[in-house]
Amino acid sequence: MSCCNVSNEPPRPHDLARRIDPADKRLLNCRTVDVNQLMPLKYKWAWEHYLNGCANNWLPSEVPMQRDIELWKSDRLTDDERLVIMRNLGFFSTAESLVGNNLVLAIFKHITNPEARQYLLRQAFEEAVHTHAFHYIVESLALDQREVFNMYHEVNSIHDKDAFQMRLTDAILQEGFTADTPERIQQFLKNLAGFYVIMEGIFFYSGFVMILSFHRQNRLTGIGEQFQYILRDETVHLNFGIDLINTIKAENPGTWTPQFQAELSQLIDQAVELEIAYARDCLPRGILGLNAGLFREYVQHIADRRLERIGLQPKFGSKNPFPWMSETIDLGKEKNFFETRVTEYQTGGALTWS
Repeated sequence: MSCCNVSNEPPRPHDLARRIDPADKRLLNCRTVDVNQLMPLKYKWAWEHYLNGCANNWLPSEVPMQRDIELWKSDRLTDDERLVIMRNLGFFSTAESLVGNNLVLAIFKHITNPEARQYLLRQAFEEAVHTHAFHYIVESLALDQREVFNMYHEVNSIHDKDAFQMRLTDAILQEGFTADTPERIQQFLKNLAGFYVIMEGIFFYSGFVMILSFHRQNRLTGIGEQFQYILRDETVHLNFGIDLINTIKAENPGTWTPQFQAELSQLIDQAVELEIAYARDCLPRGILGLNAGLFREYVQHIADRRLERIGLQPKFGSKNPFPWMSETIDLGKEKNFFETRVTEYQTGGALTWS
């Protein structure tokens, strides 16, 4: 494994002009380039993701909730429909904080490239906005805050997904951990795959289907609009994470062994089963044209997409059972999500789809 020269001595001022060269930059274990020296850029994809994130400024308080409040207080929602909303709020409210903690406490510490760090700072802010959104929804609908934000302790399928993610962070958070050997880089890659590919790329996407099914019927439009904003953010998070994983692989080829690839593939297998169990919990009888069987197909479909994008073989062969979602999630064009589907909304206001 090659890496930048490691030195405890900071660069001397007269050395910087010689040392600040894009070729010297690396995502991990780089000490020859000052971590604060942004220019010249080496990883232009990281800067592009940062700019895409900046184009998506929004706050939940900009989204009107009056129609949602009126519907929630009425008798026009069934118990099963209310269950879907509550379970999704319960999962997302905890999951977003887990992602934020992992970014700040685990990932940021070990990424030594300034343009990648610039994006991570942007993403951390977005995770805070997402957590704010769930608080705003809970407060607007006058829900029991403890019930929602404590649901990961009380609903097994939510607890199991959260516990699965936290296990992937444990090793990275241990004092003295450094991603400076092939084995430790594999551990770091496993963490990245767990949060970007699995949490944000699989677990979140199936939750979007459930909530946006209401929005599709012009119900709970305030919640649906906020989930559309979150979906845009998460699409960029996913794309950044995949670029991050693939670039670390390229810079550390000795880590991408057949055994490690099989290990990552097995992790995604486990995640698919966890998400199917969660879908059964959310949809015990089926609503809105959704049921747990359809979610098995859907989760397998998006899992194959994620496997392919990090260079692993797809394994399920399932088709997308929700073709109406293609215009919203746009799974076929994740790289061009902003250019092909969505109008700009930097200044807030109502979401408009082109």
